[in-house]
Amino acid sequence: MADSAPLLTSTATARVARRRRYLMCPPDHFAVSYAINPWMDTARPIDLALARRQWDRLRRTYTDLGHVVETIASEPGLPDMVFAANGGLVIGDRALGARFAYPQRAGEGPAYLDWLRGSGLTAVAAAEQVNEGEGDFLTVGDMVLAGTGFRTTLAAHAEVRETFGLPVVSLRLVDPRFYHLDTALAVLDDHPDHTTVAYTPEAFSQGSRETLRRLFPDAILAAPADAAVLGLNAVSDGYHVVLAEAATGLIAQLRERGFHPIGVDLSELLKAGGGAKCCTLEIRT
Repeated sequence: MADSAPLLTSTATARVARRRRYLMCPPDHFAVSYAINPWMDTARPIDLALARRQWDRLRRTYTDLGHVVETIASEPGLPDMVFAANGGLVIGDRALGARFAYPQRAGEGPAYLDWLRGSGLTAVAAAEQVNEGEGDFLTVGDMVLAGTGFRTTLAAHAEVRETFGLPVVSLRLVDPRFYHLDTALAVLDDHPDHTTVAYTPEAFSQGSRETLRRLFPDAILAAPADAAVLGLNAVSDGYHVVLAEAATGLIAQLRERGFHPIGVDLSELLKAGGGAKCCTLEIRT
C-alpha cells in the first residue's frame, strides 16, 4: 500500500499522518543469550510472555492508527529477529538485504531477504557489505542518512548509494549505547516544507554533529535522559510518533512541535537494546 494517503492532519502545524506499511517479527524466540551491545546482560532474566504482550501492543498501536502491519515468522536460534528494522532497507520498488556484523545474527539476513523477495518488490538485492538495514539507514525525502562506527560499514553506504541512486550522508556514531543510527536519531516528518528530525548530539562525532546542524537547523535535540531510555528509537507517520513512554521530556518536546506522541512500554525488549523502531521495518512502496 502506498504511504501517500493522508490519515489525519494537525491543522495547527500542518503535520499530516500518512498510511504506512510495516514489517514486524513476533518475539517468539526472544532471549538475551549473548551480549553484543551495552544493553545486553545474559544474567538478567527475560519475561518472554511480557515481551510478547508489549510487542502485541505495539502492533495494535500501528493498526489502530490505520497502518498496514505484516509479519515474518520468528526462527529458532535467532533471538534478535524480533528487531525487524535491521532486516533490510526498502525504498520504492527496491530493497537491499542486511548482512550482519556479528555471527550470532547472521542467520537473520537470509530470512529477511527471502521475505523481501516474496513481497512484490521489483528488485531485491543481497548485500555485499556489512549493513544492518534501517538500524543504520534512515530516509529523509530523497536522501539517506547512514550510520557507521559500530555495525554498518562505510562501504555499505556506497552500496546503498549505488542500489537506490540516492545521496547518502554518512554519520559517525561514537557512543556504544547508540550502536545503530536509529537509537540516536529519529526522522519525524520528511515533508519538503517542514522536515523534522530529533537526535542526541552526544551520540555523534564532532564532524557529524556539524553535518546534522547544517542539514537540520530546526531539529529537536533530545536530552540525555530521554536518549538513555531509547526515546529516539521512535516510529513516526508524520504526525503520530510512537516512542518509549519513559522519554517524558522528548514527549513534551514533540507536543510543542505539533506532533502527537504515543508512549509505549517495551521494557523487556529494551534489555536487548531495542525499542519501537527496532521492531519495525518500513516497506516504502
